[in-house]
Amino acid sequence: MMIKNVLKVSAIVLVLGLASGCATTGADQAQATADAAARDAAAAKSTAEAARAAADSAAQAAAAAQSTADRALSAATDAQTCCDANRDRLERMFQRSQSK
Repeated sequence: MMIKNVLKVSAIVLVLGLASGCATTGADQAQATADAAARDAAAAKSTAEAARAAADSAAQAAAAAQSTADRALSAATDAQTCCDANRDRLERMFQRSQSK
């Protein structure tokens, strides 16, 4: 009877030991998965920060290009105004020469 009780207790202890071993392995796997997810999240954050920096740089370059284009348009408009004024002046001079 005593041997049966010892065998039962031993079997229970063995089952509990195996169950806790599985739980520990499961916890270790869960921790490893969580650690991998944290590393992936950190890498994604780093990539997103680099993309944002590149986008900011591109926006600054676009603003500079727009400023240059605005100045070029202004210069072209001024040149066209001057050209029109010269054409009108020459046209008047030609008309005066023809009327004499």
